[in-house]
Amino acid sequence: MNLLSFMRTRPFGLLPFVSLMLWGCPMEEKFIFFPSSAIEQTPRDIGLAFEDVFFTASDGVRLNGWFVPHPQATTTLLWFHGNAGNISHRLGNLRLLHDKVKTNVFAVDYRGYGRSDGTVSEQGTYRDAEAALRHLRARQEIDAKNTVIFGQSLGAAVATELASRQTCLALILEAPFASVRAMARVAFPWLPIGPLIRTRYEVIETIKRVKAPILILHGDRDEVVPFDQGKQVFAAAPEPKEFYTIAGSHHNDTYVVGGDAYFATIKDFIEKAALRPTKAP
Repeated sequence: MNLLSFMRTRPFGLLPFVSLMLWGCPMEEKFIFFPSSAIEQTPRDIGLAFEDVFFTASDGVRLNGWFVPHPQATTTLLWFHGNAGNISHRLGNLRLLHDKVKTNVFAVDYRGYGRSDGTVSEQGTYRDAEAALRHLRARQEIDAKNTVIFGQSLGAAVATELASRQTCLALILEAPFASVRAMARVAFPWLPIGPLIRTRYEVIETIKRVKAPILILHGDRDEVVPFDQGKQVFAAAPEPKEFYTIAGSHHNDTYVVGGDAYFATIKDFIEKAALRPTKAP
């Protein structure tokens, strides 16, 4: 969920939202982030062994994530979810990534989500991502050079920022938006509120600094993040890059509608990336 979907599902929120934006209210984050603290199930509940990991961001915030190993893995996905719920709401997707891509998965909750402490913000999510990558690099049982950064929706913005600063094997973005301002223009085409929004997530500008191979996946029926924004992000991305259209997919059913072809695309892309030399950012 994001600005556009919030307004579509909560039409009576328009007036207070606009008022807050016009006054530059610090409650802006309430209309962008929708965290849940309740962990509804764990990987163990769906038959996956996992390590419940706690680690600390550079500003001292204690964070939580799940490291799910795969016995045949040569790569590890550092996986950033969207702006609603927490990692416990992504277990179906996590299971299929683990099984079909045959990779380790480190799924993390941003500050304020799940059992992670703190209050979420744009800069906070960047610190959380850096901390998650530091944790992976400290693990002895994996080859940290073979870390693939994967972000969905809001997570795509977080993943892009991290990949622009740090070396990784590859970057995968699912349903990325161009920027929060671009999403505000979609939600409120008649209101010039973009300059008043403090939360930016400037994906189009940030992706230009990424040195790793890039894969972008986007559903052509995405009702939340317009398909065209994914194409804009792709156009701005440097080579090597690939774009995969998930035919018939909306925002939250990509891995279901995409089926085996979706996972095969991810697996093939990672395998090709592993054959390329990694460049420093």
